[in-house]
Parts: sequence; C-alpha cells; structure tokens
Amino acid sequence: MDEQAGDPGAAGGPEPDTGELIVGRDAELARLFRAVDAVSAAGPGWTAGSGPAADSGPAAGSVSAEPVLVLVGEVGTGKSTLLGSAALRAEARGARVLRADGSESESSLAFSTLHQLLRPVRAAVDGLPERQRTAVHDAFGVGPATAAPDLMLIGVAVLSLLSALGDEGPVLVVLDDAQWCDRASLDALAFAARRLRGERVTLLIGARVGDPLPGFDRHVPTLVLGPLDDAAAGRLLDRRPRPPSGRTRTQILDQAGGNPLALAELARAATAHGASATPPTANLSSTGPSSTRLPSADPSSPGLPTAGPLPLTDRLERIFAARLDDLPASTTRALLLLAAMDGVDSAIAAPTGPPHADDDAWPPAERAGLVRRTGRGVRFRHPLVRSAVYHAAPFDARRAAHLALAGMLRDEPDRRAWHLAAASSRPDAAVSAELERTAGRARRRGGYAAAAKALQRAAELAPRREDSARLLVEAAATAVFTGDIGWVEELAAAARARTDDASLLASAAVQTGRLAALTVRHTVVFSRLADAAERLTVSRPADALDLLATAAVVRYYSGEERQRHRVRALLRRLPDDASDAWLRTWVRAVSDPFDGRAELVSLLPRLAAEAERRPDRLITLAIMAWLLDETPCAVRAVDEAVGRWEPRGPLPEGLGGAVAWAFVEQGRWDQAREFCARTTAVGSTAGLDHAVACAASADATVLAFRGDASAARSRAADALALIDPLESRSVSVRARRALGAASASEGAHETAYHQLRMVFTADGAPVHYHASCPALADLAAAAVRSGHREEAAVIVERCARALADNASPRLRALIGRARGLLADAGDAEPHFRAALADPVLEHWPFERAQTLLDLAEWLRRRRRVAEARPPLTEALEIFRRLGARPWIERARTESRAAGLDVTDSAPDALTGLSPQQRQIIGLAARGLTNREIGERLFLSPRTVGSHLYRSFPKLGITARSQLRDLIEGPLRPLPTGGPRE
Repeated sequence: MDEQAGDPGAAGGPEPDTGELIVGRDAELARLFRAVDAVSAAGPGWTAGSGPAADSGPAAGSVSAEPVLVLVGEVGTGKSTLLGSAALRAEARGARVLRADGSESESSLAFSTLHQLLRPVRAAVDGLPERQRTAVHDAFGVGPATAAPDLMLIGVAVLSLLSALGDEGPVLVVLDDAQWCDRASLDALAFAARRLRGERVTLLIGARVGDPLPGFDRHVPTLVLGPLDDAAAGRLLDRRPRPPSGRTRTQILDQAGGNPLALAELARAATAHGASATPPTANLSSTGPSSTRLPSADPSSPGLPTAGPLPLTDRLERIFAARLDDLPASTTRALLLLAAMDGVDSAIAAPTGPPHADDDAWPPAERAGLVRRTGRGVRFRHPLVRSAVYHAAPFDARRAAHLALAGMLRDEPDRRAWHLAAASSRPDAAVSAELERTAGRARRRGGYAAAAKALQRAAELAPRREDSARLLVEAAATAVFTGDIGWVEELAAAARARTDDASLLASAAVQTGRLAALTVRHTVVFSRLADAAERLTVSRPADALDLLATAAVVRYYSGEERQRHRVRALLRRLPDDASDAWLRTWVRAVSDPFDGRAELVSLLPRLAAEAERRPDRLITLAIMAWLLDETPCAVRAVDEAVGRWEPRGPLPEGLGGAVAWAFVEQGRWDQAREFCARTTAVGSTAGLDHAVACAASADATVLAFRGDASAARSRAADALALIDPLESRSVSVRARRALGAASASEGAHETAYHQLRMVFTADGAPVHYHASCPALADLAAAAVRSGHREEAAVIVERCARALADNASPRLRALIGRARGLLADAGDAEPHFRAALADPVLEHWPFERAQTLLDLAEWLRRRRRVAEARPPLTEALEIFRRLGARPWIERARTESRAAGLDVTDSAPDALTGLSPQQRQIIGLAARGLTNREIGERLFLSPRTVGSHLYRSFPKLGITARSQLRDLIEGPLRPLPTGGPRE
C-alpha cells in the first residue's frame, strides 16, 4: 500500500476509510497517527479517588507524547483529509473526538469556534466548578453577563473540561481551518494547549501556511505539508477513474505544482470535457457567473487554466466557478444560500433556509463535485468551493441571500447584524448601529477581537465622518486587548484620516501607546508618545498628560536617562491642575522615584483614600508604592484590589510586574509565582514578549532564592531571549540579579559576582535607575567571597552618594549590609546594626534574614557566640518559612557552629520536590482542592493530582491531611558541649 499515506499495519489495526484518496503522505500521516495512538492506546491506570493525592480523583493512563501538533499547508494540500483520517483512527480506537471547523463568516463572532467544539459535551460543561461554568456560559452568551468574563478563567475551564474528559477516556480535539477561527476561541484553546502535557488529550490543528495563528505560533510542533513529488503526483492521477495522458497529463502536472486538490480538479475538468489523450475544449465565450475564469494561454488546451500570474487558489476557484454554468437555477440558488451562511446559521435557519439534503436541487451540485451530502446535511467539498460559489454570483444575488438569512435570524441579533452588513454596499446608519450593539455584546463576553471587527465594519457603514472616526477610535481601544499592535495602529491611522477632532486624535494616540508600551520597541514607542504629548500640551493638556503617563512606563522599562529629562521637561510645561494630581504623581514616581521621594511618599495616604472610592486605581496605587519602596502599602493595595476590581480586558497592566515584585520582596513567594504564571499566560497569548519577560525574571528570582538554580537560569534565559538589553534595561538587570542569586545559591561566587557586576556600568553607575541598587548587598556578598572587595566598595559608595537623602529605608538597609560585608573586620558591626535598626524592614523578610545571618556570622567569628544565637535563630526561622533552601543550609551550618541544635524542618522535607511541586504542596496544605489549585496555577486538576501523587512518597506521607503536619522544627541549644569554631 505504498500509495496510501502511512503503514496501517504498523499501527496495529485496519486503516479507517476516510473516503478520500491519500497518496504520497506516508510520513505526515504516520506522525499524525503516532500522536493519536499515543493518547488512545489502552494503558493501566488507577481509578478515580484511588490515589492519596486525589480529592476528586485523577485517572491515569496513556498520555500523548506530542499533545499539540499544527498541520500547515497551502490550500488543497490535503490538511482536512489527513485530519479526518486521524480522527477516524482515534474513534476506531475508542477515543472521543471533538471537532470544530473555522469559518470566515464566524470569525467575527466571539467564542463561536469554542461553542462549536463544546456543543457535544454540554453536560460536561455544566459539571464544571461554578466559577468556571459561569465564565463559559457568559462567553457563550447563556444568561446575563454582569461583567466581562475572566479570559484566563475561560482557559482554565477549557483545560479542566478536557482533563475531566481525558479521565473518562482518550480525547482528540481537531481544529480545522484554524486561520478562520475567532480570536477569543483561539486564545482559550492556546491557553489549554500549553498545559496538556500529562493529559490524555491530543490537539490537532490544521491551518493555511502563512496565516498567523495567535497562541500557536511559538514552540508548537508544526508539520508542514509541501507539494507532492513527481512520482506521488503521477500516482494520484493514475488513481483517477480516467487517468489523463499525453499533453493533457503533462499540462496538469505542470500547472498543479504537486498540489493534490489541483491535480484532482484539473483532471476532473479534463475528464468532464471528454479528454484523455487529447486536450479538452471549453466554452470560453459564455457569460454569467463563470465568466471570471482565466482563459488558457494554450489554444490547444482551452479547458485548463494557464499557470499565469494568479496564485493557485484563484485558479482553483475559477475551476469550481466554471462548473456552475450548466447547473439548474434552483441548484445555483441553493448553493448561494449555503455559501452565504455559516455552520450555526445552518442549524438555526434549517426550516426556511437551503433545501434539505434529499431535495432535488443537490444531486446536480454533487455530480459536479461541489458538495457532499451527509446524514447531517449538505457541505461544500472544500472551502474554495464556497468561495467560488459566493464570489461568482453577482452582488445583487449575494445581497438577496444575506437579506433572506437576516430575515430568518431575527432571534440571533449578532448574526443578523453581520448578514445585514454583508448586504450593504453603501453607508447605512441603521446597520452601523446594529453592529455597534453587536460589539457591545461581544465585549461583555470578553470577545475583544470580535468587538473590534464589528466596530471597524460599523465605521465603514457610518454615513457621517465624525461617527466613523469615533467608531474607529473605539475599535482601536477594543483591539488593544487583542495584543495586535499592527491592527491597533491601522485603526488609529484610519481614524486620523477621517477627522481632525483633537479629542478623537488624542484618544487614538493614547490607545496605540497603551499597547505599544507593552511591546519591546521602547525607543520608538517613547518617541511617538512624547511627540504626541508635546503637540497637545497647549491645546489638550489632559490628553497630553495621559500620553505622558504611558511614556513614563516606557521610560521605566528602557531606563534611558535622556527619556527622563524629556518626561520632566514635558511635565513642567503642563498646567498644574489639581484634578490631574493622580497622573502627575504617577509620572513622577514612575520616571524617577528618587527625585523628591519624601514628597511623593507623603502623597500616598491621600491617593490611597481616593483609591477607596475608585477601586480601579488600587493597582496603580500599588505600583507607585512599590516604586517608592513602600512595599507594605503596595501589598495592602493589591490585597484590597482582589475581589473589588478586575482589570478591564485580558492584557497585563503597564508595570503590572510590580505586583509580583512586591510579593517577592514581602516574602509571599507563592503568590508572586502565581501572578507570574498569570502574566505569562496572558502575555504569551497576546504576543507581548516584554510582559512575559518581566514575569520570567521575577519567577527566576524566586526559584533562585529557593535553591532551584537550574530552573532559575532557564527562566532568566527566557527573559533575556525576549528582550534587547539596551531597550529593556529593567528586565535585563532583574534577570542578571536572578542569575547572580542562582550562582550564589550553588557557592559559585565568582560567577555570581560577574552576573551582578553587569547590573552596573563600567564606572559603577546603575544600569537601571530603580532595578540596580537593590543588588548592592548581593554584589558585596559575592565580592568578598571572590576577591573583588575594592571594586564593589567603589560601586556601593558611588550609588550611596547618588541616592543621598532620597534613599528609602530599605535601600539604606541594603547599603548598610553591603558596607558591613565590605568593611574591615573590626568596623562591620555598626553597619549591620544600622541595617537592622528600623522595624519597618521586617516587611522585607528575606533581606532582613540575610543581614541577620551576616551579623551572626561576624559575631561568632569574633567569639561572641551567645550574641550570635538570637539573630541566627531569627534568620533560620525566616528562611524556613520562605523555603529558601540554600540559606537554610548555610544558617543551619552556622547555628551548629554556634552551639544550637537544629532539627529537620518542613522545607528540608521538601528538598526533593520540584518548584512547582512545592508550590502545589503548599496550596494543598492550606486546604485547597485540586480544582482550586489548578485555577490558581493555571493547571488542570489531573496535573495537580499527578504532582501530588508523585510528591507524597518523597514526603513520607499517604494522605492530604498529613500535609499540615509538615511544620517547622524548633531550635534548641545543644545539651552538652560548647560552641565550635
């Protein structure tokens, strides 16, 4: 069976009959079958609730080695046929197959693909936890939606659903023509796809090559379908009922270029005109729908289109359009109505739509190779057939079809609006208004791409230019949440072309800048924002300040000093209006938190009072507080924001990474990693590399503090790979700090110093005005252990002089610790004592514990052992609470030398676990269920259960209830013996 793709015998079963001819795709089909067979193969498992880690009972079994595979190729290369063959094989092996086909007409309807995919498992959707079930129902428009759903929660719901179905048996999800799937569905599925490893779920995706596929364009295994080679192309022609030969065969092979659909359809065209050894003839003088097809350049072969300048897609469409000539009028009308509707329309409009499958209108179309009748109805044989039928019809006929469908869909306002828009050839205020209402409904469901498309089309149909411009600006504001900067800029440019209204132009600039600030193009973006702000300083100062607020964020990310000067100059030019105090404070705190720090800190209580009345400002308040080293205020604001306010839309806030860093600094490391996981999920889906890099650097830091040096280096490398260090100094500096901490945790102090030295310039100035100085103490610690004491001392003193009185208590403490480490042996104690003097420093527990340990080590070496014990005891307790394993070991070693008996503790018991396992164990110990942990960490319940199941034996426990017994042990003085030096 060398003509069939794949070796069915090797798979251990008969080849399912797809009803399609598959030739020359052995390797491609074999890879698809491997993915399907891995997940559908029977395997030993344990039943629900049988394992100690189960709260709802993850089932085990075979999982796919390649859980996601994207199949890409040009039109007609056989993607759908191969996916269909894989689906049939999976069904034959007992897998549940969920399938959805992208549709051009549904691409503007939020979550339409996901709705199509999950309709067969509605009962399973209803069985989801309440929050997840509500999110999915809101996305599908089932029931009233009081606010935009949490798009990450929808992704978690899809993951939980697929995981639960996988517990019942293997699952294959097939997504075909994914380039036409709506963006909201793709985002949700991409979120789930990145977390399918370990699940009994495989996702196969078919898409046209070259079309962007958000969420699936990076690090996703891809199988490219190229053209068939000459031998396979010849075999495919030989399998035709009447194989072409002679010049016709040569011409077909030449024009098809190895495209299977082209080979089949060109051969069909030749056969239809009675050609075998002789070329066909065709009537090229006919008029009507098919008159658009290409004439042949070869007069001896007028029935075959020339290779010509048109792409293959256009040639194939014209072949299909040519077959409409001889069809009965009733068949043509039925085909056009079918082409004008989408899949869901078909179900809704069935009573009054196109004829049923057994109607006499369909056999002629089926004989012409245009449609295929199934038990469920009638389908076009290929999307190009639909396109050919639709575009071959005159506009009046298409308009009549859309109006007829709009009349049938009065209870489906969104679909009705799009059909009315398709029927409109000129501006129409009523249709524009309907599309605007459609956008509002899509936005409430979280379908930002669908909403922006509706607004864009509404703008095209708006009779008045000012209304068109307003709708385009609104479309740009909505498209911001898709992460598609190119689209946002296109919409903003279209708005500028339609209006000179300063307010609308300013709004367009603000919307573009808001998204651009989250990209990595900081130099270009800052210039655009600053230039726009400068133009508006006199005419529209409020809009100028709004632009400057975003420019300040870009300034923070880049760390470019010249940008600070420009921000300050522009701020001075703006009138000092009391109503703008919030934004002015933001611009000052973000662009230079050490210039007038005392004044800025004094403003925080008033800003906090305002945020009480405006919960949407709580995160902004938290960011400003964190920048000013008022971390306790920052964390309080974050805690208060939870439950009171959800950020509007799925994108991370500008400088939203500050939340993660505030959690890191206050020792709430698990929450920091949860926030990083969310930011990574959101940023990856939206293609916002800078947001992902920010999260990766914070995550790397926690991993390093906890002693997982390998994972920390990997995450830091992720961050550095996504940015240009000269464009994103804030991320670069924090990634270097994480790498330094990772090396220090392994005792590689020379390497640690090298990494931390890169946080400062050659002459010792901070590379980044805010991110560099907190590394001074760690730089000093690495320096004294690697022979760089003098160089480090120069850097510390230079930074101390630059900060002067504007240094926060936290930075003064870090500088004090650095000076203590670098001082001569007899001069260190006052510096350490000063670094520990302020009680507020307890809010930075890890940094405080490091200083306590440094002081204790100094005291013990000065033979003041009794004095060393209290700081040692406190330091070790903090390190244990945080799970900082390298520091626990160092403190335990020092404690024993000081005569303290150190018993094993919970973090030591967790040493053999991965960082994610430790995180899951910590949440489970707090009483969270697998589903609740999954929602927190964006994992499926099955994955959570699997981690717990593997962790329990390492911990020496057999039940979740025993997790609470993993408590820290006390420190006790040794009963006998004295201190050891």
